[in-house]
Amino acid sequence: MFIRCAFFQGQVKPGMEEAFKRYIREKLVPLWTRFPGAREVRVLRQVESDVSEPHFGMVLSVRYPSRESIEIALASAVRLESREVSKDLIAMFDGTVFHTVFSADEYPLPTDGVTATTDIR
Repeated sequence: MFIRCAFFQGQVKPGMEEAFKRYIREKLVPLWTRFPGAREVRVLRQVESDVSEPHFGMVLSVRYPSRESIEIALASAVRLESREVSKDLIAMFDGTVFHTVFSADEYPLPTDGVTATTDIR
């Protein structure tokens, strides 16, 4: 499997944080989830890090079954539309945006009969 990520390295402009999140949810997620071949779309927001830099205001992660499916998605009309719609999102952001494709291996977690529990004291 392959994962294509868009890294928003930098910060959302002050006072624009809620508008940024809302714009992603209302305008872009409906487009990103229509990319041909996409198997999963995740929007990641950095909560903490063990280093102060770089900071990522957002990372978009889209999982695909093959490199060919990524190429099809990148050539699609919905991707072109999302690029146009993304311009207003980028206007709310101070930093750079770049894309990276990762190959990804999945490993099942061991099943030893123990069920995870949450202690909510």
